Amino acid sequence: MMMVNLQSKNILIVIPKSQFQEQELFDTLEVLKTAGSRILVLSKSGQVAVGMSKTRFTPDGVLVDWDKQQGVSGKYDAVIVMGGKGAPKSLWDDTILPQILTDHFRAERVIGAIGLGVAVLARASLLSCEAAGPEDEIFLSELEKAGLTRANSPVIQDGKIITASGPEAAAEFAHTIVSAFE
Repeated sequence: MMMVNLQSKNILIVIPKSQFQEQELFDTLEVLKTAGSRILVLSKSGQVAVGMSKTRFTPDGVLVDWDKQQGVSGKYDAVIVMGGKGAPKSLWDDTILPQILTDHFRAERVIGAIGLGVAVLARASLLSCEAAGPEDEIFLSELEKAGLTRANSPVIQDGKIITASGPEAAAEFAHTIVSAFE
């Protein structure tokens, strides 16, 4: 598989402020860094986040300052929402994140979400008919409320929007994001 060079690309990754899913984040980061992209990881608090397996991760900043990050002028080339048990608590009801996603979607940028983070795209009305996501009761009711169905595929790409089921699909998710720039 030929690797696309994303050297000039700025990618924003949004993680829950706690209880993020480590494999989703770290597998995605690894693939995107290997492709050469510049990645900024932000959370609602900007504080050290503790993952579901107790891994500590320090984000680059606070989500509210998404447009004031050094070296980024204008829009990001991609905005990605991570999942984990903390996503429903810290991301689903966030007021800024849907605006960032909608703004970038309208600018035809790559939008991605994995695991429980996919519900953020559903709530922002950015998904058309089906999405990849976890087999999770609360998540499935979010999709249903948005008039969507859960796909059986681990990764779904609809134009520039990419959704993934969860940690087991993280590497494929990240490679799909990379190929969306081709």
